[in-house]
Amino acid sequence: MAESSGGVIASVAEGSVGEEIGLEPGDILVSINGHGLRDVIDYRFYGAEEELLLLVERDGERHRLEVERDYDEDLGLTFTEPVFDGMRLCRNRCPFCFVQQLPRGLRRSLYLRDDDYRYSFLSASYITLTNLTEEDWDRIGEQHLSPLYVSIHATDDAVRRALLGLPDAPSILDQLRRLGGMGIRVHGQIVVVPGQNDGAVLWRTIEEVADLWPIVQTLAVVPVGLTSFHCQGVRLLSPQEAAAIADGVLERIPALRRRTGKTWLYPSDELLLQAGRPVPVAAFYDDPAQIENGVGLVRALLDDWEEAREDAAALSANVRRITLVSGTAIAPVLSGLVEDLAQRTGVDAVLVPVENGFLGPTVTVSGLLGGEDVVGALCGRDLGELVCIPRSMLEATGERTLDDLTLDDLEARLGVPVYPVGTLSEVLDIIA
Repeated sequence: MAESSGGVIASVAEGSVGEEIGLEPGDILVSINGHGLRDVIDYRFYGAEEELLLLVERDGERHRLEVERDYDEDLGLTFTEPVFDGMRLCRNRCPFCFVQQLPRGLRRSLYLRDDDYRYSFLSASYITLTNLTEEDWDRIGEQHLSPLYVSIHATDDAVRRALLGLPDAPSILDQLRRLGGMGIRVHGQIVVVPGQNDGAVLWRTIEEVADLWPIVQTLAVVPVGLTSFHCQGVRLLSPQEAAAIADGVLERIPALRRRTGKTWLYPSDELLLQAGRPVPVAAFYDDPAQIENGVGLVRALLDDWEEAREDAAALSANVRRITLVSGTAIAPVLSGLVEDLAQRTGVDAVLVPVENGFLGPTVTVSGLLGGEDVVGALCGRDLGELVCIPRSMLEATGERTLDDLTLDDLEARLGVPVYPVGTLSEVLDIIA
């Protein structure tokens, strides 16, 4: 096969086979045993043999290195990017596409509309399956790239095509069956857009996807999210619509549990909060696959505090006053927990729900707050000795907010240390 450009090595683990054979950061791993490398999946797949022939490029020159190692000995390489031949971009024109609703002037990476099955396998990102070639299908089967995370939205072909803005989108049911025939499992989501895939369309979609168990392992129902920059006529669910959908989902779960042996159908936390419905108990969230999709995070937050609160009274706090920040959606839940924390520790803990000015007040989740929103909401307040912000506000590296403020920027603007946290037990660790 044609040689690939390969992957740029970011680091080589100390004591690894890669270090032993002299690989260094900046080297390019081009191929393994004659197979060009398109991504880290190829690196893992073709690098699983005991005897390897590596083609490595350094300073423009290519070198072949022979390696003999045990199966359990890893080469110890990480790469600057998970894919080496460029991200597969989305060809859909969804009227509710969140990326299309971002304001101008942000860092370039935020505007990439990815629809890459490799990222779905590697990092649980949702894809639509509308840009797959026959070569892609063959590779998914050959390398058994399972599970994949798929945005289903509707099983009615006409409705789904309208939602994707793609008149030639293939049948999602046929595609899911094809994946199942290759032994690939799927976690699905339905983003509900009022007037399009709600009502009878939604209930039909759930039933037809449930018929594909065990190909589809879980299905999440998520309300559409819109920023102030949206201009394509789609609207948010009303509280009444959210309540009807949440209730309909919850009503169907007992029968689905009898069929699948687990909850299978999960309302997202955001849907439950919009509907004003209580958060289910921990046993309800019996498959963690959807947690990054906002399913079960609130329950995890509640259970974390339930476990930590008994130790809070014995805590010898080193601060007198702290400020905690959240989005507006979680604030009603979080306010009671923060009040309990304050009573048990004797620390004056103040929760400040922040309205999203960066993307608009319709965006209520904590993870999409901008740094300037936080600064604006806290300016002029007595913040105490420190501020805790949601860790989800920061990019994966934990360095920057959506609007490109760093933790150092926030601390300089607020005049106190700023700590990213995910739970209240982490807050206790900070103030101890």
